[in-house]
Amino acid sequence: MFLTMTFRWFLVFSVSIAVTAIDDDLIPSTLDGPFEPVTVPYDVSLRGNAVDLPDTDPRVRRCVEGFEPEQISVSLSVNYDSVWISWITGEFQVGNKIKPLNPNTVASVVRYGRSRVLLTDEASGYSLVYNQLYPFEGLQNYTSGIIHHVRLTGLKPSTLYYYRCGDPSISAMSDIYHFRTMPVSGPRSYPNRIAVVGDLGLTYNTTDTIHNLKSNKPDLVLLVGDVSYANLYRTNGTGSDCYDCSFPETPIHETYQPRWDYWGRFMQSLISRTPIMVIEGNHEIEEQAGKQSFVAYSSRFAFPSEESKSSSPFYYSFNAGGIHFIMLGAYVDYSKSAKQYKWLERDLANVDRSMIPWLVAAWHPPWYNTYTAHYKEAECMRLEMEELLYSYGVDIVFNGHVHAYERSNRVYNYTLDPCGPVHITVGDGGNREKMAIEHADEAANCPEPSSTHDEDMGGFCATNFTRGPAAGKFCWDQQPDYSAFRESSFGHGILEVKNETWALWTWYRNQDSSGKVGDQVYIVRQPELCLGSIKLPKSSFADS
Repeated sequence: MFLTMTFRWFLVFSVSIAVTAIDDDLIPSTLDGPFEPVTVPYDVSLRGNAVDLPDTDPRVRRCVEGFEPEQISVSLSVNYDSVWISWITGEFQVGNKIKPLNPNTVASVVRYGRSRVLLTDEASGYSLVYNQLYPFEGLQNYTSGIIHHVRLTGLKPSTLYYYRCGDPSISAMSDIYHFRTMPVSGPRSYPNRIAVVGDLGLTYNTTDTIHNLKSNKPDLVLLVGDVSYANLYRTNGTGSDCYDCSFPETPIHETYQPRWDYWGRFMQSLISRTPIMVIEGNHEIEEQAGKQSFVAYSSRFAFPSEESKSSSPFYYSFNAGGIHFIMLGAYVDYSKSAKQYKWLERDLANVDRSMIPWLVAAWHPPWYNTYTAHYKEAECMRLEMEELLYSYGVDIVFNGHVHAYERSNRVYNYTLDPCGPVHITVGDGGNREKMAIEHADEAANCPEPSSTHDEDMGGFCATNFTRGPAAGKFCWDQQPDYSAFRESSFGHGILEVKNETWALWTWYRNQDSSGKVGDQVYIVRQPELCLGSIKLPKSSFADS
């Protein structure tokens, strides 16, 4: 026991960190767990300005001319040696009579290099235009500007690159921006900080979240679904806090697509230099004519789907140093017979844990959620996929959807398990919908089981617990033992992987001053403890 504690203290103090410890105590680690459940009381003053930025706000106005690039962003490919640059040229149109732009009229070119004054390399990509169409009287259609995606290849690891994007033939090039590539994959090679955020939207609370996130200077941003909340607007630009309540008779849920353009303009100052990786949420469904859905999501972002052997933008994977990220789709088929599940099996089997020790998975709706909002909504997905993720030793799971913060103890099948992942919900980015504040384990708050069904996730699987203190019940009557910490506040998280076994997770609340944290814990891998539970990988991820 003494040797174990001495080794732990050595690891804690041997990593180079600069954080403020909670209550001046040593930052806890999962080695100290499982932790007793903690609930921080809700502060009623936090609702604040949970309203969207208007289209008159200068941060969302178009500030370029002609076909000059705007809404510029960077996203990763599978490994450090490649990134995607995306942007939009031309103006969107809204109305009953729209004429889509021709994407072939403007070239997709990126000039880049390691010197700001010598952008010696050049890459070309592809462009597209998408439409949001409603064949119903009174609903206005939308057509986007020209969306460009260009993949840069042959990049060096952990290297600063400068770039300009646009069409040089018509003198429509952007200013010079920069990004830094991910480190090479290896057990001692990691990005410094990875920001994790969910359910952003574009409110005044969102602007606080992004301001605070920027101050942490992340190397990568993970957005776990629900991006612009354009679907909470009618096609004439007027909003609704509850679309189903206000417009129950509309044949299709309308969506005001310019909110996507506003979001892209606001976010450009961050994501034009810090790569962002996005997975779809329910607010990205955006049904339209012809039974189309997810069109804005699939069009506006570049995904390393092909590079990670996925056939879909709804699930893919990528590496960031010694971390393998798995981005899963909760709103496409996830059953064991589906393409997504088969892809996930292959992807997991090809991760070389000796070179890439950390496995991090992300999708939108959480499996472990103690709030009444979306309680047990993703149970069908959990029943299909949890065993597979557990068998390959996934370390951390990130989710959104529930507009609050919650961190679990290590858990598998609702049971405390030292080999299970830590589940973290960060659906508290600041969107205009109400914050989740009620817990299913509080008196009179347990939902009716039939109300937990979400038709967009397919199927109904929520049943009573079969084991543990809540056996025979649909809800616990106290905070479950798998729930370590929960709080209803807006904020974001930062993941700092220190080495092959230790990672620091910090959750920052919007209302706190700089340097203060809302929740903090070291997540410690113990692979030697779980050899009997975890499958051995193939020799190399590069062979996938």
